[in-house]
Amino acid sequence: MLTATRTTTMLPVEDAERAGRFYADVLGLKPVTTNPDGTRIFALGQGDALGLMPAEKGAQTGHTVLSFEVPDLEGEIRELEGRGVRFDDYDLPDFKTTNHIAVMGTERAAWFHDTEGNILCLHELSDSEV
Repeated sequence: MLTATRTTTMLPVEDAERAGRFYADVLGLKPVTTNPDGTRIFALGQGDALGLMPAEKGAQTGHTVLSFEVPDLEGEIRELEGRGVRFDDYDLPDFKTTNHIAVMGTERAAWFHDTEGNILCLHELSDSEV
């Protein structure tokens, strides 16, 4: 069944070339191919993939569309900030970030946007959750 399949996450992008440069040059993902419709495919871990699908402006959603699990959240934040990524900060009654990081039980996370407005996340699980 589906539990043994590989997945491709499809993200809507207004400018596939611009988004492709961001995912390759800034995030360090490996480009695999560009489909005839302009969708750019990138390799992700475990054989999964990411597709950047050309779409009209405003096709992005207001929630996290992709989260990368990392072993060193602060290190990844520093590295991406060095490449020009700006992280989001929140100060809501039930949700706050400190130094870009929100603590949610045994998980810590930080959010940023790609060039197209998609919300991406870095998250780190405690040792007991790994």
